[in-house]
Amino acid sequence: MSNLLRRSRRLSSVIEAIGNTPAVRLDRIGREVPGVEIYLKLEFANPGGSVKDRPALSMVRNALATGALSDDKILIDATSGNTGVAYSLLGAALGFRVELVMPANVTRARKDITQAFGTKLTYSSPMEGSDGAIVLVRKLVKENPDKYFYCDQYSNPENPLAHYRGTGQEILEAFGERITHFVAGLGTSGTAMGTTRRLHEHARKVYCVAVEPAEALHGLEGLKHMASSIQPAIYDSRVPDEILPVGTEQGWEMTERLGAEEGLHVGHSTGANVFGALEIARRLQREKREGCVVAIACDRGDRYFAPMKWERRYTW
Repeated sequence: MSNLLRRSRRLSSVIEAIGNTPAVRLDRIGREVPGVEIYLKLEFANPGGSVKDRPALSMVRNALATGALSDDKILIDATSGNTGVAYSLLGAALGFRVELVMPANVTRARKDITQAFGTKLTYSSPMEGSDGAIVLVRKLVKENPDKYFYCDQYSNPENPLAHYRGTGQEILEAFGERITHFVAGLGTSGTAMGTTRRLHEHARKVYCVAVEPAEALHGLEGLKHMASSIQPAIYDSRVPDEILPVGTEQGWEMTERLGAEEGLHVGHSTGANVFGALEIARRLQREKREGCVVAIACDRGDRYFAPMKWERRYTW
């Protein structure tokens, strides 16, 4: 009853709907590993449709409180899409202007959603990925320092802090002593860094795994292959207990399984996270150990429709 009341609460603003996301057990996929529970925390239940609502709100609130973001400044940042949607939603709700730099080949849906909130888009080279967007946004800010507030999700400490205070705490409240393992992908790395730090403070050991693409050239949009990328300042490879490489095909195939077997239409980074969670569960089963693995569902699959489908023809 308490969960029903909480999710039916009255809100004074859409931003109050951010956080307190549900977790669902993966029943059919989990049948492969009897004795191990696999849960998916549904971050697409945030109003902006992704896990990025959390850090965006935290970064914006801090910027407004310190005066870094004001009426005469435009919030600008580099994004592959989801954080941009979150900034755009917040800009419309709180009344500030937003400009985003994103690779020209991000999905049409992400471009359309951000522009629907009145956001201005500037495109970087599709060949340079998220790193190209970072380089271009730094150039724009350097040329126009008085025009922009550069939120810089890759360096802003409020990014992982949002997950330390929110995501990690919610997982502990939901699972308590039952949770044994946690899995999240590496993009900006905020989710993995902040949540892992909070879970590591728990009295019982929680083994935390960071998933990253196995290849430098990959199709897991939103995730970074750290060795070949500009590493975010907030990233620390020493924080996770393990970094687990996942291939593009493995992530894509698990995404399709989640839709067909669990009724969860999610993005490919979520597929990679669940593939990693299943690998951990299989490891536990081989060791004849029980466990409870919690993974992050980063966003919905409707942002990955037909415009990206051609990528499945490639061998990554």
